[in-house]
Amino acid sequence: MDINHIVLPASLVADLYQHTLVEDTEVTIEEKGFAAASKEEIPEINTPVNVPWKSLGTNQKNILIVVRSGEAVYLPDNELAFLTGILGACKLSLADVAVVNSINHPEAGYKELISFFKSRIVLLFDMEPAAFGLPMSFPHYQVQPFAGNSFLYSPALKELENDRVEKSKLWVSLKRLFNL
Repeated sequence: MDINHIVLPASLVADLYQHTLVEDTEVTIEEKGFAAASKEEIPEINTPVNVPWKSLGTNQKNILIVVRSGEAVYLPDNELAFLTGILGACKLSLADVAVVNSINHPEAGYKELISFFKSRIVLLFDMEPAAFGLPMSFPHYQVQPFAGNSFLYSPALKELENDRVEKSKLWVSLKRLFNL
């Protein structure tokens, strides 16, 4: 059986995607108990009850991984396999993290994502700290504490995958970050 033909039980799929398979519910002004008005007086306001963040993983250890990939919803298969290998080396799995593709949420900044995912560790792959909304800049592979969280900025997974030197730099930082 290869990676494209894995059959998972329905209960496992539900557990893996409990935060991503969300019914998109909208609440209108009338449903909130406000007096109805003409269309001219109130612009069309349908605000979602919660932001439907698209994420992969169940975030059991509150670790957020932000990636940037226009090729897939989260990551292409080879990059996902590389990421799971990295996680395995750190004694983690996809169940421990939430992987968010910044392409799916271009307006989202660190405050919204950290608040929603309750993250204490954030790994930024191909996402500059300033572009993530952080009020600072720091180099690749530097573990940066900020606002009670630890951030690690790294090149894209596809760049790291075949570069031994860059992988070793990432590994040194991950060992420090996860106390390995």
